[in-house]
Amino acid sequence: MRLVYNILFPIFFVLSAPFYFLKMWRRGSWQAGFAQRFGIYDPSLRTTIGKPCIWFHAVSVGEVGICAQLLRELSPKLPSYEFVVSTTTTTGMGELKRLMPPEVRKIYYPSDFYFSVRNALNTFRPSAFVLVEAELWPNFLWQTSAGRIPMFLINARLSDRSLRGYKRFNFIFGPIFAAFRAVGCQSEADATRLKELGFPKEYVKAVGNLKFDAAKPGPSKINAAKLLQQIGISQDSKILVAGSTHAGEEAILAETFIQLREKFPNLFLVLVPRHFERTKQVCAELEQRKVRFILRSEITQETTAPNQKPECLLVNTTGELKAFYEAATLVFVGKSLSAHGGQNPIEPAALGKAIITGPNMENFRSIMDAFRANDAIVKAENPAALLQRCAELLSDDARRTQLGKRALQVVEANSGATARTVQLISTSL
Repeated sequence: MRLVYNILFPIFFVLSAPFYFLKMWRRGSWQAGFAQRFGIYDPSLRTTIGKPCIWFHAVSVGEVGICAQLLRELSPKLPSYEFVVSTTTTTGMGELKRLMPPEVRKIYYPSDFYFSVRNALNTFRPSAFVLVEAELWPNFLWQTSAGRIPMFLINARLSDRSLRGYKRFNFIFGPIFAAFRAVGCQSEADATRLKELGFPKEYVKAVGNLKFDAAKPGPSKINAAKLLQQIGISQDSKILVAGSTHAGEEAILAETFIQLREKFPNLFLVLVPRHFERTKQVCAELEQRKVRFILRSEITQETTAPNQKPECLLVNTTGELKAFYEAATLVFVGKSLSAHGGQNPIEPAALGKAIITGPNMENFRSIMDAFRANDAIVKAENPAALLQRCAELLSDDARRTQLGKRALQVVEANSGATARTVQLISTSL
């Protein structure tokens, strides 16, 4: 089976390479660390000889935030270890550099070629490998397991769809799953699914969702309220922030905004697409609907309010969503209306904000269950419902405040997963 995989993987890689390279080019800064994606690392990144190393893999921005929170509590308990943290995306690397201290080695995860993986493992020689959530690449896990390197899976979740998929390929993944030293799950339901796939039953624990801890308020990169005032948005304006939006949602939000402005003339829209390389497409949607907007990248310290006040800010930068959530009157969480899976609602909840989502939050099922059980979030089934829910909440200050308080209470009630995960790792090494 490994031989078949190592024959097929390069074929699929070549076929999909144009798409991924185009994506990297659009995001920019793809040249930096490009060789690392093939397991070629600068000797300066090698860990100190004789000192054990723990390798964490955080796929992108969300997982990097979790990893940073975890290492802050774990590193004092393991002073004799060094830490390597890998990511897959350029935006993830940007967050790694922003959140991680200099002594943590920051690298790109190698593509799953046999020799790329072998060189990466030979370079860092980890004493343990910790996977944040799930990005399961067979070659890496096969070689890690063959080297008798303890493997951990943390903040694990598994949808019904993923469960069916892994079951179909159990002949590949079954032996890999059985080799994990410990697994920390977001919920009991996730633990049940993972045990069903063959993870060692005695080592699978429901410890809670680390995203509740990672979302705790901290310093933001910018002062969003001040930035909005700089472009002429008054302090008494109502701010609708749409975070991590996906294709199709910006058009819906623009049309919703136009109708809402008839009742709320001081309403201002902040659009934060999940992928900033879609900026040109989103600009076209706004221009088509004659919504006056300004790009975040155009605003500097010298920028003054334009003669014609904008109606919308299009955020085409990274790492600033939390700052705009802080300035929000009302938050819409994207990838939930015209797309599926959803994005993380915990960050605005931790700031005590009133939140609306679409119906498609499958990737955050247990989190949404907690919010809904406490009447701490509002769901809009379709664009018409989104317009109605926004209008209701923008009209009702008390209801927004109540939603925000309940959302914050849910976050506080579910905190503590980081400490439990630290305990799980430190006692299993």
